[in-house]
Amino acid sequence: MAATPPFPDKDKAQVPSAATGTSPAKRAQILEGAARIFAEHGYEGASMSCIARDAGVSKGTLYNYFDSKAVLFCAFIEQCTREKLPLMFRRIDEGATMADSLEHVARALIELITSPLSLMLNRVIVSEAATFPELAKTFWANGPQQATSILAAWLTRAPQSELLDVPDPTFAAEQFYALCQTHIAGRARMQLPVDTSPAYIDFVARSAVRVFLNTYQRSGPRQPPLAYVPDV
Repeated sequence: MAATPPFPDKDKAQVPSAATGTSPAKRAQILEGAARIFAEHGYEGASMSCIARDAGVSKGTLYNYFDSKAVLFCAFIEQCTREKLPLMFRRIDEGATMADSLEHVARALIELITSPLSLMLNRVIVSEAATFPELAKTFWANGPQQATSILAAWLTRAPQSELLDVPDPTFAAEQFYALCQTHIAGRARMQLPVDTSPAYIDFVARSAVRVFLNTYQRSGPRQPPLAYVPDV
């Protein structure tokens, strides 16, 4: 008996899948079209017909690459992860100090979670999670969970890791992830006015790192909280 798909797809029954004639360029073209349709209509409201039309391919061609909407959306999430996470951690070992390295990560993380792509994904996942829980699981596993796992591993192997006392690196990494969302992420996700200028992102990043190090550093003076002074 064939395995049951992770969540229902009303479009799949109409066109059989094929396995020939695929190319990376055409696959990327389809994923670009899918991103636009998912952003406009959400997961349930996006049909494979609309995605094919927006991507400029036939419905048969679309199913040649992705045999269900579920598979297509998961591929879209995985592609976003492959493209964005390496950028977030690309400078993690370049800092002269632990604080410098963490600030590089914090800035990149804040820029990522406030980007139009991340805001769109968050909106789709939250709106569809109750009906299609596998979407949320896929997003969590490929996004936040993977990011915190990378950071947790780094906290145990960093050149200056002996300066920290981190009994649970995964928990500490999730705390850091949460600190980086202070004030800015929730407002951006609800489309409320919020300062996303480089200066304010830098302030949030440095504040997050200071709170984190004040909690986990083994010794040394604790640093006072930072205050944001906007440029005038």
